[in-house]
Amino acid sequence: MPVSDNPFVIHVSESDFQQTVLEASFQRPVVVDFWADWCQPCRSLMPVLASLAEQYRGKFILAKLNTEENPNIASALGIRSLPTVRLFIKGQAVDEFMGALPEPQVRAFLDKHIPNEVDLLIAQAEQLALQGDGEQAAGLLGRAAELDPVNPRVKIGQARILAAMGQIDQAREILAGLDDNARSEPAAAALIAQIDMRQQLQDSPAPLELHKRLAADASDSEARYLLAMHALQQEDYEQALELLLELMRRDRAYRDDAARKGMLQVFDLLGGSGELVSRYRNRMFTLLH
Repeated sequence: MPVSDNPFVIHVSESDFQQTVLEASFQRPVVVDFWADWCQPCRSLMPVLASLAEQYRGKFILAKLNTEENPNIASALGIRSLPTVRLFIKGQAVDEFMGALPEPQVRAFLDKHIPNEVDLLIAQAEQLALQGDGEQAAGLLGRAAELDPVNPRVKIGQARILAAMGQIDQAREILAGLDDNARSEPAAAALIAQIDMRQQLQDSPAPLELHKRLAADASDSEARYLLAMHALQQEDYEQALELLLELMRRDRAYRDDAARKGMLQVFDLLGGSGELVSRYRNRMFTLLH
């Protein structure tokens, strides 16, 4: 196969594998393409990998190793199928795939390990938002949106910052524009739940008054529900779930099954897993059945 003029693509052999791949991967990721002349899928995959190496502009190096010319290193590394693509970071193989995947799947493989400019901008924006600098964070996300206008992580980040700045309607509008898959992502689902909780508490009585109402009338579903929302605001998730579960038991019809829906939102806030989620998911299931 012809030698590529791409500066981010190199040929590697047994004699320089240690230096060119393992040692070099401490500086930046090295993607090794194990191929052979007789392998037709290898020929299909090579231009895809070379194109991505050019697009990523040195964020990784593509090293091509001909297994026919270098059988010992291929055997030592356990290469049994061609093409095999293996990613090395800090001297270790961290991931691989086999076969001639299409470009979107190869890009997804790379993006799990190689942050692109959009990812870096999102990470910087999230850090600034945590520090209370919403304006600068919004600016970084604006740049990210220019680079990748359909990236759902950018849109979720923009919605999160708008919500933190009190611009709830604008945040809701962005989230409403996401497709179902993006809205079901943990970060989006948690943000939607947080915004809904804030909306519920806008005109709510204080917790002390709600406790008095519930003490006077244990069937006061509104008081029980709002107390659960207050508990969520204080990040007392177990208390919120306990209140919502009791509301489910007493009044399933309240606000069109708001107690069950509220529990599902709490599960989203908690990332959908963990001991607390498992325990209350089982209790909710038992109550439903």
